[in-house]
Amino acid sequence: MAKCDICQKGIFFGRKIRITRSQISRRALTRQKPNIRKVKVVVDGVPTTKRVCTRCLRSGLVQRA
Repeated sequence: MAKCDICQKGIFFGRKIRITRSQISRRALTRQKPNIRKVKVVVDGVPTTKRVCTRCLRSGLVQRA
């Protein structure tokens, strides 16, 4: 399972409700995956490869190598 190494964001679940003819007919579980990239980042002066979500990349929580 893909998880962000910085913020630990992972897969989360929700429910999708299909409404037909003014009745709730079906309920299905949906899963949403985070947008994760493999990026070379600098940790303690050493470049390493980590899996980072795009929110952490955009907010500047990691320094790219």
